[in-house]
Amino acid sequence: MKLEVKKIKKSFGDTEILHGITFEVESGVALGLLGRNGAGKTTTIRILMDVFKANEGEILLDGIAFDRKEHQIGYLPEERGLYPKKTVQEQLIYLAMLRGMKKKEAAENTKRWLKRLEVDQYLNRKLETLSKGNQQKVQLASTLVCDPEIIILDEPFSGLDPVNSQILKDVVKELIQQGKIVIFSSHQMSYVEEFCDNIAIIDHGEIALKGRLQEIKREYGRHLYILNAENYGLSELKSKCEKELAHYMIVQELKKEFLVLKLKEKVSREDLLAAILHTDIVIDVFGNYKPSLNDIFVARVGNDGTEGGTK
Repeated sequence: MKLEVKKIKKSFGDTEILHGITFEVESGVALGLLGRNGAGKTTTIRILMDVFKANEGEILLDGIAFDRKEHQIGYLPEERGLYPKKTVQEQLIYLAMLRGMKKKEAAENTKRWLKRLEVDQYLNRKLETLSKGNQQKVQLASTLVCDPEIIILDEPFSGLDPVNSQILKDVVKELIQQGKIVIFSSHQMSYVEEFCDNIAIIDHGEIALKGRLQEIKREYGRHLYILNAENYGLSELKSKCEKELAHYMIVQELKKEFLVLKLKEKVSREDLLAAILHTDIVIDVFGNYKPSLNDIFVARVGNDGTEGGTK
C-alpha cells in the first residue's frame, strides 16, 4: 500500500496553518514525521484521522481517495486517552468493538496484545493502578487491538524504561516487517533513526525537508570530516587547526569526542590530510563525518526540537 498526502492546506478562521503539505508513506517503510512545537504535525495527523477536513488537497491510498471509514487506523497519541478507573480488559474490548470488531475477536486480540507487551497480568486491574510505563504499554495495545492497516505513533517511548523500550522496539519492527503503513513522530531522534527509512520535517506548516534518511545524511555530511589526535585535547586541537590549517578548512563544531572540519572551496580530502600530516598532530581518528538526524533537524529548523526537548 501507498498513502499519499498531497498539497494539504488547512485554515482556522483567517489563519492558514498548513500551506500545502505533501509526503507519502509505503507499506513496510516507516516514515518519521518530525517538526518543532506548533509546526503542524498534529493538525496533519488529525486530517489523516478525519478529525479535521482539509481546505485543499487530497489524501490517496493506492491512488484512490482515502476513506477513513473503510480502513483501520491505529493512533497512539502523546497524551494518554484511556479510562483510569476502568479495567484494562474491559476498555480495550470496548474500543475494539467501537472500531467494528465482534466481541469474541476483540477479547482474543486484547489478550494477545497484552501478552505480547508483557502486561497480561494486569488484565483485570484498573488502569490507574499501573505504573506509567505499563499504562503506556496498555495504550499501545489499545492502538493495535483492531489490527490496523495504518499506524501512527506519537512519542510512543514516553515513560518507558530501557527494558520496556526494547519490547516496544521489537513490536514496532514487527509491524514494519508485516507491511503496515507506519508513521512515527518523536523528538527522540535516535528512535526515529532506528525505525524510519524516510523522514518528512514540517516547519511552519510546510515541508522543510523530506526523503530517504541515508541520502539526506550523505548530503548533509558532504565536505565534512572528523578529526581527533593522540597528542592534543580537543580544545587545543581546535586552536591548532584554526592556526595552522585555516587555508584548508574551518572548524565547524567541537563534538564530545572529535572536531568536525569543513573543507574550504576547491580543497580535497587528500589536501587536508596531507596538510595535517605536515603538522605535529598525531592522528587518532580521521574520516567522513556522518551527521545524526538530530544534527540535521537542528541545522534545518533550529534547536527547539532536539533530543530531550518538549514537543
